[in-house]
Amino acid sequence: MSKREQSKRELPPIPETLPVPAVDSHTHLDACGAATAADVAGMADRAERAGIARMVTVADDLTAARWAVRASTWDERVFAAVAIHPTRTKDFGETEKSEVERLAAEERVVAVGETGLDYYWDYSPPEAQREAFRWHIDLAKRVGKPLMIHDRDAHEDVLRVLDEEGAPDEVIFHCFSGDTGMARRCVDAGWVLSFAGTVTFRNARELHEAAKLVPADQFLVETDAPYLTPHPFRGRPGEPYCAAYTVRGLAELREQPVEEIAAAADANADRVFRLRAVTVG
Repeated sequence: MSKREQSKRELPPIPETLPVPAVDSHTHLDACGAATAADVAGMADRAERAGIARMVTVADDLTAARWAVRASTWDERVFAAVAIHPTRTKDFGETEKSEVERLAAEERVVAVGETGLDYYWDYSPPEAQREAFRWHIDLAKRVGKPLMIHDRDAHEDVLRVLDEEGAPDEVIFHCFSGDTGMARRCVDAGWVLSFAGTVTFRNARELHEAAKLVPADQFLVETDAPYLTPHPFRGRPGEPYCAAYTVRGLAELREQPVEEIAAAADANADRVFRLRAVTVG
């Protein structure tokens, strides 16, 4: 293996600590390689060194959901979100629904997600995805927690289903990927847009413009780690500490001080997820 190939498999360096702490609103600690309480603490420690003081680890299937809930009790800096990812809804039956509903009621679960629609992959039929999405919308309303949406190549159908079902009080578009028109529609509806490392990619011009128009109280910052690692480390695996790179990239795009972006991301996460009301596991 060449040095170049080896470097593509290495984690980026931990960046300089943010001037004020922020929250990684969407990560996958298990996919980052965490399995034990010590692993989770190590990742949270590295994130804290970069100024990312708290994080939400997100599930995409039942195994990941059970693990995320367990991991959220191991470290007070970690919270969980549970759902069945749209690409895994082909066999979404009553057993899965019962288990997700049970887990969603856990105190340290702060959102129902990630759920939504994904028309990029063809692992699950669109109709199965839409049926599962509708069920998750209802669950979020019943448990009184935010709905965390995965939307890939499905903007119009996501908006249509939300309109038909009636959106919960809090809606988060995880890894927002729309243009300015989509962003305005979401903002006007009062929803929150969460920006991942993609907002730092040099060729993401439509996303750049969308990020500029979102009000200060309607955005979050996330990693989706180990995926979507920010520029200049695109293509390498990531961890929650990489959210600090995205905070700085968003500050540059919006022409605001880094501390303002970090503080807004932190305050918005507290409000949307009600993090300060969650007791230590």
